[in-house]
Amino acid sequence: MEYSEKVMDHFMNPRNIGEIEDASGVGLVGNAKCGDIMKVYLQIEDGIIKDAKFRTFGCGAAVATSSMATELVKGKNIQEALQVTNKAVMEALDGLPPVKVHCSCLAEEALHAALWDYAKKNNIVIEGLKEPVQDIDELHHHQ
Repeated sequence: MEYSEKVMDHFMNPRNIGEIEDASGVGLVGNAKCGDIMKVYLQIEDGIIKDAKFRTFGCGAAVATSSMATELVKGKNIQEALQVTNKAVMEALDGLPPVKVHCSCLAEEALHAALWDYAKKNNIVIEGLKEPVQDIDELHHHQ
C-alpha cells in the first residue's frame, strides 16, 4: 500500500493531538468495522474555529486524516469548516489508498459531529449541517 509523503508526515508527526478542556464542540465518531475511533474537539469564538484537537484510535491513515482535518479547519469560520470534506482532506494529503478512503470520511464526520455539538449547546442552526452518525459504516450503507 502506497502512502504519500504527506500522509506519512501527518502519521509520524501528527498535528493537534490532545484535548481541549471546555471545548465549544466535541464530536466522537467510530467505524465499528475497522475499529477506528476519532474524537474531535473544537474551540469556537465569534464563529471562528480558534483551535482544533483530536484523539484518534486507529490506523496510520486515520491519524493522518484527523491531523490534516484539524489543520484545515483552524482559523476558518463555521461555513468554511463545512467545506472541509473527506475529498478536501484527501487532496490535502495528496491522496489515500482506496481501502483507506473511509478514514477521511471518518475525519469529516467527526468534524461535523463536533460542529453539531457546538450548535446544540448554543441553540443555533448551522446551515447545511446534518445530524451526525455514530458509526460511519451506517452512513455508507445509506448511500
